[in-house]
Amino acid sequence: MVDVIEEEMDNPTFKSDTVLSDVHLHCPNKRHLMVRLNAVGQPVFQSYFKLILSIEDLTSAKHVREATTEGEHWYRSGEKLYNENRNNLEERELNSEVEALLDDDGDLEVVRRPRSASDLEAEDLLRDRVCPVILMKGEEDALEHEEQKRTCSDVVKIEHTMATPLEDVGKQVWRAAFLLADYIVFKRDTFRCCSVLELGGGTGITSIIMGTVAKRVYCTDVGEDLLAMCEQNVALNKHLMELGSGEVKVKELDWLKDEFCTDPEAPYSWSEEEIADLHNHCTVIMAADVFYDDDLTDALFRTLYRITHNLRNSCTVYLALEKRLNFTLRHMDVTCEAYSHFRNTLNDLENLQDRRIKYTVEPIKLDFCQALVYERVEQL
Repeated sequence: MVDVIEEEMDNPTFKSDTVLSDVHLHCPNKRHLMVRLNAVGQPVFQSYFKLILSIEDLTSAKHVREATTEGEHWYRSGEKLYNENRNNLEERELNSEVEALLDDDGDLEVVRRPRSASDLEAEDLLRDRVCPVILMKGEEDALEHEEQKRTCSDVVKIEHTMATPLEDVGKQVWRAAFLLADYIVFKRDTFRCCSVLELGGGTGITSIIMGTVAKRVYCTDVGEDLLAMCEQNVALNKHLMELGSGEVKVKELDWLKDEFCTDPEAPYSWSEEEIADLHNHCTVIMAADVFYDDDLTDALFRTLYRITHNLRNSCTVYLALEKRLNFTLRHMDVTCEAYSHFRNTLNDLENLQDRRIKYTVEPIKLDFCQALVYERVEQL
């Protein structure tokens, strides 16, 4: 948990009060474009997250196979390199004396495990650590370059903040949203023409990717400022969704309340027709990186229970998260309490005795290819 001191935007220093997603510091951008201040005075940046293939290419089965091959290469190249080095080490141990492992100075020569495939790929993609740079008026070449990016079909444009209090973490982009987006692209035929509900949609990146294949996506969260940012991101990427004739609707859904917001004066409220459409046609519910607070986790599962009981059709819920390890004084050890509580609550849901509905939990193997350029860490 960090707090950015913005005296010098080029050299942020950190304190321990707010939360920063390192996705923003390790994304394939040379710079971030600060576009505005939001309603609470936080700087809002616009970043470009590259798709390995364009949306047009992904509609072709041939290109999907090529993407799968490329994605498999990403994961297997690191494993292959590690195995080769391990075999070389074993051969050296068999064919040489211990002295062969010493360097010229007599120090022990350590054979290190190679970097992961994503690290190797990072060099090719120039994914160096970057800090936010404000583009000033007069930088015509930079702005022209940014404008060209706006029309590309192989990037997703997302407005976000860099650091927020814990209650505003939805304004940042998190890795599990990319992981779920990868799965959507990989299994796009599964989601084609579906009606989908996303809980805790945040900046909307997962709903936007889902909108390229699904018929309708209800992207939900709470907070007018966050929902306005999400709606802006949907508008920025409208050209991607138009290729698949998809639609993304940004709506308020508070897990701490038992009913949908239907107040016509509220900017992101539900109409009765939209609620009926959700109940009659929704077959997919998804959520990414929303399990960081035990009370909110409990509220999310209560919301899942309530909504699924009102659906006409059977529904599949996709949950993606990153396990965040922390050292706690209570345990005097490194733990992942938020993840543990999530797993316990998930088990309770699966063991729930209910005559009307039954929940079955299955893990998904993470052997599907990577569709967006980001660092897929093993904690996902």
